[in-house]
Amino acid sequence: MSTLALAFDLGGTELRGALVERSGDVVVRVSAPTMAGAGSEAVIGQIITLAGTLLKEHPQAKVVGIGMCAPGPLDPKAGIVIGPPTLAGWHNVPLIDILSRQFGLPVRLENDANAAALGEWRFGAGRGSGSLVFVTVSTGIGGGVVADGHIYHGRRGLAAEIGHMTITGEGERCFCGAVGCFEAVASGTALGRRATKLTAAGDGSLLRRLSNDGDVSARHVVEAARAGDASALDLVEAEAKWLGIGFTNLLHLYSPDLIVMGGGLANGFDLLAPLIRTTIETRAMPAYRDVPIVPAELGDRAGLVGAASLILWEGEPGTALAMVQDEETKNGAGGQAGALNQRSGP
Repeated sequence: MSTLALAFDLGGTELRGALVERSGDVVVRVSAPTMAGAGSEAVIGQIITLAGTLLKEHPQAKVVGIGMCAPGPLDPKAGIVIGPPTLAGWHNVPLIDILSRQFGLPVRLENDANAAALGEWRFGAGRGSGSLVFVTVSTGIGGGVVADGHIYHGRRGLAAEIGHMTITGEGERCFCGAVGCFEAVASGTALGRRATKLTAAGDGSLLRRLSNDGDVSARHVVEAARAGDASALDLVEAEAKWLGIGFTNLLHLYSPDLIVMGGGLANGFDLLAPLIRTTIETRAMPAYRDVPIVPAELGDRAGLVGAASLILWEGEPGTALAMVQDEETKNGAGGQAGALNQRSGP
């Protein structure tokens, strides 16, 4: 069997694990609902359990390391999950140290949006590009930037929190406490909120029929827009304009070769794209207007294969700046190499 990495994508709702080949192919994957409210020890226990399940299914697998992605804020250099709002009880958790001691393998940690950006750049919609901005539009808005073949981390790995760009002075208050964040006005959650306010339970509208008279979601809006519903089409137009404003900012900030849009709302990319493009052509300076805006290709595999590539493509473009477990870290490269050599047999 070829060389593999264990990969984990830790989300606030779901924990995914996989064995991934250097080609980006997922050999096998498992998942479980994240025990997000139970604290870090419980969730780390879940990671260990899923790893055992994967290795039991492929006992001859030559696993050379573990790639892990998790919601930020986190510090990939120190290997610490600082305090993600979607995971209760995670405060400066030394995840790399814990997992490397548990498995005796090298462990690499990356922000989940950065890992997805890396996955799309290496194996998905961004193949062959020198730089890209990956934007995930779902419950919130996250992002990752690949610049000149490397993830751009910034201080403490905190760069590219693009969901918290201020793009208006009005609207709903964001969970971060500010008003006018990109996420607060353009996420799938924001779109669903607008649709729910526009309608009423029992009003007979298509949006409410699709939601069984409950709160309307972004998925319902896209579905209704595909059916030609006028209210849904208006909502899609407004959503596309907000996304276009945010994307224009990203073009001016990073000047990427392309922008890749992922997340749940990317299922409506074909409806949104023309109006996103119109907004960019209206607002962006001319030199930025021809940058392609494309849908992601890897779906929910992006984070897993991006995390795996931190191990499998270590030292090559795209991962060199993320690789920081050396003599200055707690574990030390020598100790990890020794553990790896001990496990290199069948």
